[in-house]
Amino acid sequence: MGYNSLQDCINDLERHGHLIRIKQEVDPYLEMASIHLRVYDNGGPALLFENIKGSKFPAVSNLFGTLDRSKFMFRDTLEKIKTLVDIKGDPVKAFKHPFRYLNVAATAISALPMKTGKNAPISYGRTKISELPQIVNWPMDGGPFVTMPQVYTEDADKPGIMNANLGMYRIQLAGNDYIQDQEIGLHYQLHRGIGIHQTKANAKGQPLKVSIFVGGPPSHPLSAVMPLPEGLSEMTFAGALGNRRFRYFYDDEGYCISADADFVITGTVMPHENKPEGPFGDHLGYYSLTHPFPLMKVSRVYHKKNPTWSFTVVGRPPQEDTSFGALIHEITGNAIPQEIPGVHEIHAVDAAGVHPLLFAIGSERYTPYLKERKPQEILTIANHILGSNQLSLAKYLFICAREDDPSLHTHDISKFMVHMLERIDTTRDLHFYTNTTIDTLDYSGSDLNAGSKVAIAAAGEKRRELWQEIPARFSVPRPFGAFKLAMPGVLALDAPAYGSEAEAAAAIAILNDHLKNEQLDGLPLIVLCDDAGFTAATINNFVWVTFTRSNPSHDIHGINSFIRHKHWGCKGPLIIDARIKPHHAPPLILDPAVEARVDEMGKKGGVLHGII
Repeated sequence: MGYNSLQDCINDLERHGHLIRIKQEVDPYLEMASIHLRVYDNGGPALLFENIKGSKFPAVSNLFGTLDRSKFMFRDTLEKIKTLVDIKGDPVKAFKHPFRYLNVAATAISALPMKTGKNAPISYGRTKISELPQIVNWPMDGGPFVTMPQVYTEDADKPGIMNANLGMYRIQLAGNDYIQDQEIGLHYQLHRGIGIHQTKANAKGQPLKVSIFVGGPPSHPLSAVMPLPEGLSEMTFAGALGNRRFRYFYDDEGYCISADADFVITGTVMPHENKPEGPFGDHLGYYSLTHPFPLMKVSRVYHKKNPTWSFTVVGRPPQEDTSFGALIHEITGNAIPQEIPGVHEIHAVDAAGVHPLLFAIGSERYTPYLKERKPQEILTIANHILGSNQLSLAKYLFICAREDDPSLHTHDISKFMVHMLERIDTTRDLHFYTNTTIDTLDYSGSDLNAGSKVAIAAAGEKRRELWQEIPARFSVPRPFGAFKLAMPGVLALDAPAYGSEAEAAAAIAILNDHLKNEQLDGLPLIVLCDDAGFTAATINNFVWVTFTRSNPSHDIHGINSFIRHKHWGCKGPLIIDARIKPHHAPPLILDPAVEARVDEMGKKGGVLHGII
């Protein structure tokens, strides 16, 4: 099945019980986001908001809210697309088995973008930025944002759709210093596709033409976030996945227009012209704060007849983008092992905010004749991983050897961590990268986009039995408080509120003096936190607190630590200081009054009764 439009998709989902309509008026300020979050948490349907306060346009969300629904939307093309990505990553397969892949090759060729006339559906009408649904997700957000955009730009050196980039970068529609209906803000990093295009346009002294597509067939937004193999364009992928060629034309101002989109915003980014963008409640579970980002001067806002605005809500995982990620993994599961020799699996841990924490399994084949196996090849693999595309944004990389347990998988967080903690040698197996780049959205570092990384490698036989319960003899000194096992071998420990690095060092010295002579081999990791009960309550809480609130170079300590030949290690447990620091961004907190209104919708007779 291929959808010609977003409306076709909505109708199909509704017919099959995957979508509900909300007819009562809803407020785009916090209320729509709150409804979406509740429905997503309950594994509920896609949502069509028909009556939005302040806008004549309806909006849809949660289309990709479950993996089953995502696969349902692409039920007729998914297997062919998985094969297409597979052979694009390893084209030799097509030569070895030409008849097996003949159908897939035909699919790719038939999916090439198709230029249409200017009388396409998107040419129906014009509107203004202020007339679009002004959806604000979190109380401290700097204004309304586009959260499901497809941002199109072309290469100044190689113009044309086959060398273009289609990416999903957030767009601020209003607020801050933006001139209403004339200016909007774009948030992206210069290493992304659009950033490379901007750099080239800047070098030529030219404005960068930008087209922002919203809506259209669901294959379009998915293509905008796909990590595609080099040379496979997002527009071709969208055509193959949606079983409908990507239709486009150029308007009289030279902007590329998606003919099947519901809305298209066009405009220019001038060289070196920025304005403050943010704050924005982001996927780490905190706000990304206000910083200067590229300014887009709006030219036109197109819309088709009876268009539907598409949006999602970003916040602490899991959220709808978790299902996006699961679908991407379903499609591209074999791609990374083909790109990085020796890798069997990589998992960006969604519960930890994706970028802060990576799990990986690699091969350990160096010097197999040694009596004691230790990390060697997997250290080489770790360097490759941390130098690869989006993976380079990671702060913590845990990597182990497949040979030690061929049944192990990276998506089982608890089992993978147990495997690592049973084998890690804390005197040897931590490898730091200091004064380097991290995710712009991560405020645990020393400055914007600046922080550190650590690769933690484990190979060989099990070294220890992890604590399953805390021994009665165990105690901690003041000023530390309550403690609880977050998982086998990991202690969450209440620590006083973080004041300064000097105070932290003094407190850790007290803890070290108290524990340095204790038998703690079954406790390889202690996490200092603000609330041990919350941290230890679930495995998701543990990884979220631990890895989003710490900067490896500053916040990893250890009992009986040492430096030998510039290598840091410790003879006792590792300590990760995961307290909230003064420079951290605030966590996302829902508005109680809005939550109370949504509670009413879930009661008997309410529009969400039986759904939330």
